[in-house]
Amino acid sequence: MKFCAKFNCIWPSRRRFRRLLFLLPSLAGVFVFVLLPFADVARRSFTTAVNGRWNGWANYEMLAGNQAFLLAVKNTLRFTAVCLPILIGLGLLTAVLLSRLPRIQTLKACYLLPLAAPAATVVLVWRILFADSGLLNGLLAKFSLSPVRFMESEAAFWVLVASYVWKNLGYTVILWLAGILGIPESILEAARVDGASERQCFYRVILPNLKPTLYTITVLSFLNSFKVFREAYLVAGAYPHESMYLLQHLFNNWFTGLEFDKMAAAAVCTALVMGVGSIGLKRLWDRQGSW
Repeated sequence: MKFCAKFNCIWPSRRRFRRLLFLLPSLAGVFVFVLLPFADVARRSFTTAVNGRWNGWANYEMLAGNQAFLLAVKNTLRFTAVCLPILIGLGLLTAVLLSRLPRIQTLKACYLLPLAAPAATVVLVWRILFADSGLLNGLLAKFSLSPVRFMESEAAFWVLVASYVWKNLGYTVILWLAGILGIPESILEAARVDGASERQCFYRVILPNLKPTLYTITVLSFLNSFKVFREAYLVAGAYPHESMYLLQHLFNNWFTGLEFDKMAAAAVCTALVMGVGSIGLKRLWDRQGSW
C-alpha cells in the first residue's frame, strides 16, 4: 500500500515532466525566433537608426506627430471594425445553411480554395473586375452610367474589404461548421420535442454552444486583419489611395527608406495593441455567463 501511494505521487510528476519535455522544442523555437527578435526590436525602438544611440521616448513622440502613421492606424482600425462583423456574421449564416445539407464533407474542401489561391491570381481577378476598363466599368457603360475609378477613390477601401472577406470566408465557415456539427444531435432533438421552433433552437441551443468557436474565430480574424497587404500592394503599389493605406504599407515604405527606429517603435505599438486586444477578448469571454 505504501509503495502504491508513493508510486501514485511520483507518476503525475513524471507525466508532467514528459509533457514539458515534449513542449520544450516548441518553446525553445518560440523563444529563439520570436521572443528574442521582438526584444531586440523593442530595444531598437529607444535608439537612433543611424548610430544606435539611446534616444529615449523620442521615436514614440515622433510617431504621435507623424501624419502617415496616424492615417495608417485610422485605416487599419476602420478596416478591422468593418471586416470582423461582416466576416463573422456571414460565415455563421453560411455555416448554418450548409450544416443542413447531407453531403457537407465534400463542400467543406471547396471553401478552403480561396486560401490556396496564389496572390498573383487574386491580383489578376482584381484588375479584371476593378480596373478603369475592367468588367464592372464595362457593365456600367452598358447602362449608360459613368465609370468608377475603384482603386483611386473611396471605393478602394471596400474593394479591400471584399477581398479580405472573400479570402477568409471559407476558413471561417469551416470553423463554424466544426462547432455546429460538434453539438450533440440529442440536445436539438430534445428541444424540438419540447416544442421549440428552429429559430428558438438556434438562439437557445446552437448559439450558446458556439461560444468557444466564436472566440477562436474572432481572435483569428482580428489577427488576420493586420496581414492584408500583398494583394493591395500588388494592385495599388506602395502608395495606394489614402482610404486603403494601412500599417503594412507604412512598414514597407519605412523599411525601404531604412527608417528602422520609427519602424521598431510602430511595431512595438502594434504588438501591444494586438496583445491587449487578444487578452481583452479572452477576459470578456471568460466573464460572460450563458447567452
